[in-house]
Amino acid sequence: MSARHIDGSAGDANYGVIGRNYSGYRQAEPEIAARIIAALGPAATVLNVGAGAGSYEPVDRAVTAVEPSAAMRAQRPAHLPPAIDAVAEYLPFADQSFDAAMATFTVHQWQDLARGLAELRRVSRGPVVILSCDPTALERFWLNDYAPEAIAVEARRYPPLAAITAGLGGDAEIIPIPIPLGCIDGFGEAYYGRPERLLDPGARLANSAWSFVAPAVGERFVAELGRDLADGSWDRRHGQLRTQPYFEGSLRLIVAR
Repeated sequence: MSARHIDGSAGDANYGVIGRNYSGYRQAEPEIAARIIAALGPAATVLNVGAGAGSYEPVDRAVTAVEPSAAMRAQRPAHLPPAIDAVAEYLPFADQSFDAAMATFTVHQWQDLARGLAELRRVSRGPVVILSCDPTALERFWLNDYAPEAIAVEARRYPPLAAITAGLGGDAEIIPIPIPLGCIDGFGEAYYGRPERLLDPGARLANSAWSFVAPAVGERFVAELGRDLADGSWDRRHGQLRTQPYFEGSLRLIVAR
């Protein structure tokens, strides 16, 4: 098994540093959660890999959560089961142990994507549901105007959708997920119509891309966005987003049945 960070984080991002207040910014968005529940179908037992603080875990099923980061496991609310310390590439379960498996905003963290996906398929006798982003669609977000370095980092880290479907056996449905204006899950595109929110250092910290760019990039972003919000430049270019009900960005649900 590859090396892990001090807190157990197994991917390229160190959640012992960036994840300390993650749950304060990243909660399950109900509209996205409903899509995941629908994709899981009637599964009674569900494995959640890279479970983090528990966003999107169904509460009406028997869920087994796997999360390598101690900082993230500590943020799981009391009504959710404690997470097992393990990684996607080495799941400690027998073949076909679960009715379904899920993984949200995590496959880009895995050190061996193909092995992790094969493990999800191995332990699930039903659907495998993955929430991720299409790296080819990230440039649609206005952030690319201000911090193209952060967008480029994400485009490198998120695996191509074809690689995910191939890793799940080649037969999967890819569903574009519209992002609602008031999205409470604070991934970057969630703020498409609320740019002021990304001036909050905590909001940026809860998006791992910012941990891979130089501090000067963040400083420049805050200065330039703050200036453009103050003088109205952002609104002249993007103001329609403030009332646009949904943003068709990079968010995708991959469902392998």
